[in-house]
Amino acid sequence: MEYRRLGKSGLQLSLLSFGSWVTFHQQVDDSLSDRLMGLAYDNGINFFDNAEIYALGESEKMMGRILKKKNWDRSSYTVSSKAYFGWRGKANKPNQTGLSRKHLVEACHEALERLQLSYLDLYYCHRPDRNVPMEEVVWTMTNLIQQGKILYWGGSEWTAAELMEAHMVAKENNLIGPVVEQPEYNLFRREKMEMEYLPVFRTVGLGTTIFSPLASGILTGKYNKGIPEGARLGLEGYEWLRDRNLLNNNLARVTRLEAVADKLNTSLATLSIAWVLKNPHVTSAILGATREEQLTENLKALELYPKLDTAIMEEIDNIMQSKPKAATH
Repeated sequence: MEYRRLGKSGLQLSLLSFGSWVTFHQQVDDSLSDRLMGLAYDNGINFFDNAEIYALGESEKMMGRILKKKNWDRSSYTVSSKAYFGWRGKANKPNQTGLSRKHLVEACHEALERLQLSYLDLYYCHRPDRNVPMEEVVWTMTNLIQQGKILYWGGSEWTAAELMEAHMVAKENNLIGPVVEQPEYNLFRREKMEMEYLPVFRTVGLGTTIFSPLASGILTGKYNKGIPEGARLGLEGYEWLRDRNLLNNNLARVTRLEAVADKLNTSLATLSIAWVLKNPHVTSAILGATREEQLTENLKALELYPKLDTAIMEEIDNIMQSKPKAATH
């Protein structure tokens, strides 16, 4: 396993990490999640990602049960949670969502209880909240760090302007700014990591724990002939993922990318993850798996990404920039 420092912080995260979004409690049970987390840890993964909204808190409970059972040295792994959406679904009341001091503090306490931990290594603002002053957010996160309840904080799907505003507030008030952002990054969604965040990387430094490197499974090729039974894009409540990822000639590009993977004697999933790892601004890429063999295959990206030379990267770029061919009848 390779480890990269989280932005300008001293924290080192494994280049590949393991997340629970969609899978925990919905696609995998305790027994399988135990095996998957064990496989991840045994292969050097030291970052496990979670959030209050995942399975409405049940994902954190499941991860907490596994961590307690494993009884790994707490200093050997890192765990995250995220707050914004709340965990009560449609039953959320005012102050049970968003980034108010009240919700951030209470959500932190609730996450610690569900995960059965005394502190969170990373705590994310799961989305920006433009109804809450940035000063309130930065003060709250700084207070939680000072209380020892979290170690580092950041945003998820924040804009570069919002990240810079948080750093400005922190500097002006001798507070602690965000050190990490969790954006989506894959062959279909590149703008933030390759364009928007560049000034932030250059000025204040920023670690990234990117999610959905396989575009919710599109970049495995398994959706090329329809939606398999039990697959993520077929789950109730995730229609928005299906609609977004199956547009814009994406499947035609996937077919062409498979030819590149074949030439390299690897799987499309491994190639797609390796492509993400080539970006030096990626601290860690979060994997989601429902089978042990799937996770084992994804881990091969660590060996593949140094072998992706300029010619291969240009070939991939040409495929992604290509326009759809006119239909023939």
